[in-house]
Amino acid sequence: MEAEYSNNSGTAPSLLASARTMSISELRWNIFRLVNLWEPDARKKMLLALALTCESFTGPALDLLWQELDELGPLIRCLPSSLWKLDEQELEFQRVMTFDDWSIFCKYNHRVHSLHMKYTSYRVGNEIWGTLCCPPFSLPLLPNLTSLAWYAPREAFPYIRSFVTQKLTTLKINTYYPGLKLGPSVQSILSCIPMLCPSVSHFEFYAEPVDASIALQCWSHLISARTGGISDAAILHLSNLHSLRELYLELNSTPITADTQKLLQHHAFSALHKLDITCDTLTPLDAFFETLSIAPKILFIMIVFIDEEDSALLASISRISNACAYSALERLRIVNNIDAGSDTSIRAAVFQPLCAFRNLRELYFGVENDVQLDDATLSQMAKAWPLLEELAIRGKYSVSSPHNVTLNAFVSLLQYCPCLTSIYITLDWSAVDRCYISPRIPYQGFAHKALSHADFGSSRIRYATGVAAFISAIAPKLEGIVGWDYDCHCVFEEYDKYSARWKAVHRMVKAFRKVREQERGMVLSAEDDVVSDVSGEEESEEYGGSDGGYDLDF
Repeated sequence: MEAEYSNNSGTAPSLLASARTMSISELRWNIFRLVNLWEPDARKKMLLALALTCESFTGPALDLLWQELDELGPLIRCLPSSLWKLDEQELEFQRVMTFDDWSIFCKYNHRVHSLHMKYTSYRVGNEIWGTLCCPPFSLPLLPNLTSLAWYAPREAFPYIRSFVTQKLTTLKINTYYPGLKLGPSVQSILSCIPMLCPSVSHFEFYAEPVDASIALQCWSHLISARTGGISDAAILHLSNLHSLRELYLELNSTPITADTQKLLQHHAFSALHKLDITCDTLTPLDAFFETLSIAPKILFIMIVFIDEEDSALLASISRISNACAYSALERLRIVNNIDAGSDTSIRAAVFQPLCAFRNLRELYFGVENDVQLDDATLSQMAKAWPLLEELAIRGKYSVSSPHNVTLNAFVSLLQYCPCLTSIYITLDWSAVDRCYISPRIPYQGFAHKALSHADFGSSRIRYATGVAAFISAIAPKLEGIVGWDYDCHCVFEEYDKYSARWKAVHRMVKAFRKVREQERGMVLSAEDDVVSDVSGEEESEEYGGSDGGYDLDF
């Protein structure tokens, strides 16, 4: 019987049972899986230690250690120190790269799956680029590369052809440097890249003024695309991809043509989940959305200049509302980042078309214009968006702009939106702006249970006490309160005064919340005592008397 549980080497039965439970490869996999969860620095040190531990660990440890690179430097520095030097923040070769050097290089190059070159404190010299791109073996230089982020200097752009592989699925290119121009050779290289990496599904490109349209039209399985201005033909190609889930698009200043608009009517962007649009003015935005019928869950729009009348913005938002499926959209952001010097105010009517999106979770509206929001519109928005979680309405800071939203509308918003966790809005606090605390409970004791962060913009207050007491009662879960943040510093001379008052509100709300928790604890404790006394009296009566004894006279 013993022979059945032993092998030729005399291994104990218990060890064989253990081996059957978990093989060496499984044990090794579990060890490296745990190490892979560590912080990057500690992870690299442990992987290096494991690589030196035993032959069984060397391969897997090196695979993980070299799997992702942020620069080419580590590959160069693994070569003999006599080959390279760092001279005035530039990595250079000191001699010709020999076959032995290439042999060392080949121990690591096939292990690299992701190369995300970032801007580092030193540069890789042109001579190194040229040498690496002429190896004594067939290209690509890193044969198993699946993800490439090319943030190299523009003069190094031609060498990108040596890095793209048939396995590449993610390609990000950014060669933007102010004052430098890209020649036609860059456009030619970009046009050839899709032939070298036909499996790309995630593509990002930014290199003014080069157009990525030709490259984009060569990929038919894109899942996400981020690019600057592209041709109408490229837009139509993207609109017909059933795989496209995310699109980040910068619209040209020249709007798309009427013919393109007609073609965009039919099943355009059928699988789109997120759409992020950047445009200089409203005109190209209007043309893009004119005939669209899409159903994204996330829509971000950045308009560089808004210098038209607010009626033009209202018309644009109406087009957007008509183009997007009402039941699909969950997150919407509309912003502009440059003050065009216009005195135009955004009226409350601009927000009304957005009320059609019944499943909206987030609205961020930030413009460099005065926003004239009022109670009626905010209440209408609150009733329309019962699932709202984040709301921010930021307008240009203005001394003359009145705060037309009162606390009644604010509380109405909280009542109709029970899931709201974050808010940015400017309010009129005059109803509770007192130096004393009102003895009455506001709004019949209503308290919102989800709101955790509030930014009240440029709301002016005189006394922190009354405002803090009101907030602590209405929103007892509020942890972060901001008013008059640093953005106001460059606009108002009164910044220091109002900022200090809102900081005091933040401190007081925390203190008031603790007091209210103590009061609730005392009330609950008192109720428990009453219940205990009543239960004791009932028990005494049941068993025969107030003295707690039993009635034995039967």
